[in-house]
Amino acid sequence: MISLGAFAMIFGISYLKAKENLAMIEKNMNPREHANRPAPYRSLKTGLLFLGAGLGLLIAYIIDHSISRRHDSEPIYFALIAIGGGIGLIASYAVEKKEWLNQKNIDV
Repeated sequence: MISLGAFAMIFGISYLKAKENLAMIEKNMNPREHANRPAPYRSLKTGLLFLGAGLGLLIAYIIDHSISRRHDSEPIYFALIAIGGGIGLIASYAVEKKEWLNQKNIDV
């Protein structure tokens, strides 16, 4: 069952990629130029996500060892990792939006 699912997934991805390329060719677009489009804020987003997750893990560790004396404190770790990652992504969005607005004002 797993091998059948893996084959179906690979076939589906390649089928959809070919269909997307054909649609781009019909619209007089070059699929190779579209595939190599840069992602300028990918490293910023990834870095802020890991920074937030790391801060969340650190805060969870501090809370676990200073306040909580219970043995079932694992949910604190998962919750604060998610909160920290979310804060990192929101910070990334704010930086990207600020940069986009600056570029829009310069180009006008």
